[in-house]
Amino acid sequence: MKLTPLIKKAAETLDTPFLVLDLSYVKENYKKLKKAINNVDVFYAVKANSHTKILELLRDEGCSFDAASRGEIDKLLSLGVSPDKISFGNTIKKEIDIKFAWENGIEYYAVDSEMEVEKIARNAPNAKVYGRISTSSNDADWPLSDKFGTDVDHVIQILEYAHRKGLNAYGVSFHVGSQSYNKHKWKEAILNASEVFEKLAAKGINLKLLNLGGGMPVQHVKPIPMVEEIGEVINQSIEEYLGWVDGLKVFTEPGRSMVGNAGIMASKVLLRSIKGTKHWVYLDVGVFHGLMETIENFRYEVVVNNKENHETAEMTLAGPSCDSVDTIYDEIELPVDIDYNDIVYFINTGAYTIEYASPHFNGITPPKVFTVEELKEELQKYKIKSEEIMI
Repeated sequence: MKLTPLIKKAAETLDTPFLVLDLSYVKENYKKLKKAINNVDVFYAVKANSHTKILELLRDEGCSFDAASRGEIDKLLSLGVSPDKISFGNTIKKEIDIKFAWENGIEYYAVDSEMEVEKIARNAPNAKVYGRISTSSNDADWPLSDKFGTDVDHVIQILEYAHRKGLNAYGVSFHVGSQSYNKHKWKEAILNASEVFEKLAAKGINLKLLNLGGGMPVQHVKPIPMVEEIGEVINQSIEEYLGWVDGLKVFTEPGRSMVGNAGIMASKVLLRSIKGTKHWVYLDVGVFHGLMETIENFRYEVVVNNKENHETAEMTLAGPSCDSVDTIYDEIELPVDIDYNDIVYFINTGAYTIEYASPHFNGITPPKVFTVEELKEELQKYKIKSEEIMI
């Protein structure tokens, strides 16, 4: 997302921190993804950003949704999303929530263990289950295959067990890791998934679904493959390894790539200090209030307003809370003249920021969230001239 005069004027005028969302990016991302992958059904991963305006826009575009909890399912249903456009993609579900989802018409459930199959069988008879295989995700900023998924042979056993339990053993899912930089990881994962299809077909269990998960990256500080490049790899791999499957359904579950580039976080410097040889800069936003992913050194582009081309030096950037974990970056190049009340922007922060923000920790209020239109309306209260906020 571009840093516009509107956002700059808002940061000068309003209290910080705040997150501004440009929904036009979300719409464009959805259309690009639909075009890039042949015959794909997009299930937006609500956990990336559950802002109502985002969900409503995607609903109206015809998007489906991947929900991780009853709370997300409740929200989607309240917005008029049809249950046949919702999947319950978390492999760790409460039994009462499975029952709730099934009674509300949700058919699709992820599994990666026998116990999860048993819970679903007790509460959602004949549900469509898809087994999640683990994948190598060493090329991603957020590997996911330790906690989620299992090996190919185990997924085959799990889906056989689901079939015996009266469930509809429906397909295979994977996730190459969030913010993946290697487009060929999708080919590797599809090849692994095809082994599940083939071995179960030989046993009379004909799977219908390939769920590609998420993982498509957002531009930050490293080069990334474009969605069109990844789509080309996916299309070729599906044709090569699963072209024999009649009526194959293809799902994908984008989260970060759908909303990441639709947001900018605005903050201000609260304090600058020198401790020993280290220069510290403290902001009014931190790890516990929107920048949780930085604890794993996830790197956003950081811009200090009107000092973009100034000489820089290595500093430590931290948040405002009374917790040492609230250190955004131990080492980051910042302008040597960064000072109290300077405005600091975090670019492309539409995903996994406000969703992590705690409303309780240290009693610090999380960042406000504005869409571009809401931000314009807010600034009108301050009699800002329209020419000052032209995008």
